[in-house]
Amino acid sequence: MEVVGGEVDYTFVIQKSLVLLICVGLAWKMIVYMCNLLKIEKEPIRVLVTGAAGNIGYAIAPMIARGIMLGPDQPMILHLLDIEPASKSLEAVKMELQDSAFPLLQGVITTTNVDESCKDVNIAIMIGGFARKEGMERRDVMSKNAVIFKAQALALERYASDDCKVLVVANPANTNALILKEFAPSIPEENITCLTRLDHNRAQARLAEKLSVPVSSVKNVIVWGNHSSTQYPDTSHAMVSTKTGDQPVKELLVADQKWLKNEFITEVQQRGAEILRARKQSSALSAASAACDHIHDWFLGTPKGNWVSMGVCSDGSYGIPPGLVYSFPVNCEKGSWKIVQGLSIDEFSREKMDDSARELAEEQDLAYSCLNL
Repeated sequence: MEVVGGEVDYTFVIQKSLVLLICVGLAWKMIVYMCNLLKIEKEPIRVLVTGAAGNIGYAIAPMIARGIMLGPDQPMILHLLDIEPASKSLEAVKMELQDSAFPLLQGVITTTNVDESCKDVNIAIMIGGFARKEGMERRDVMSKNAVIFKAQALALERYASDDCKVLVVANPANTNALILKEFAPSIPEENITCLTRLDHNRAQARLAEKLSVPVSSVKNVIVWGNHSSTQYPDTSHAMVSTKTGDQPVKELLVADQKWLKNEFITEVQQRGAEILRARKQSSALSAASAACDHIHDWFLGTPKGNWVSMGVCSDGSYGIPPGLVYSFPVNCEKGSWKIVQGLSIDEFSREKMDDSARELAEEQDLAYSCLNL
């Protein structure tokens, strides 16, 4: 410090301080500049959405574009497919996505050509299908969807990327996924899944409501089986996070065991029908959200100690016939899933799980007969 005549030269101190601040500022700018040079932007992921002009497609497209599905730093290009009569609505979806100026959205391709839609896609979300109409026989619905999913499977087989991951949403989701697996043999069977996360989310939300806790406090419910009225929402291993630690749901609802084994199961199984009666349309927002959850956890992983429900190809775990697309509890990590092993299965659960497996086996036989397999 400069001292003049026994006094501090404050002008000198101020000058030195300014020089130091300038040096620090320049050093920081240099650090930021170097970091930007080293930063490598992720390659965009191509995401196919079929039935994109419909209610679920309209709901899911902005969720994907905003980064809810793949994370806040993953750019994407959307491939939107629908049938020719919906082409104008499809273009309107594209215009709205463009007008939303989503930073992560690097392009939108709209088409009514299934081959074109599948070109180089990394993720395929199969929402488009034939919905059952009043008076239609089960075989008629299965036959129409079998034709649709055979054509889409052949297009994915030929044009999709080698690492393509598939989520089937259109009902009957499990059996549609099975058909797709049959006609897209080069896609690894572990990359073909169907949506039961909606049922999982419904079960989780219903328990949270019953216990008067945030839905985030409930974990490890399971949906076994088919995405149908035979699905089995299982609370045997479900836990609730409390101030004193995790506690089993069955202990917190000791007085409500009858509810857990009756009303709760029925409410989850029939929730879609309840929404249909109230809205006059099937679930769209919740289905889109669940599909995002499914892909998000598949790609980015499930939290340690948590599992989710996914419809996947059975390997024989828990006595479920190999080859069926069946909903299991799974852990996800680095783009892969594994069925949670070693869970105890009581007699009540065994019966429910087997009922759903029998229904899926019947659907499989019906689908194969429609396709002359």
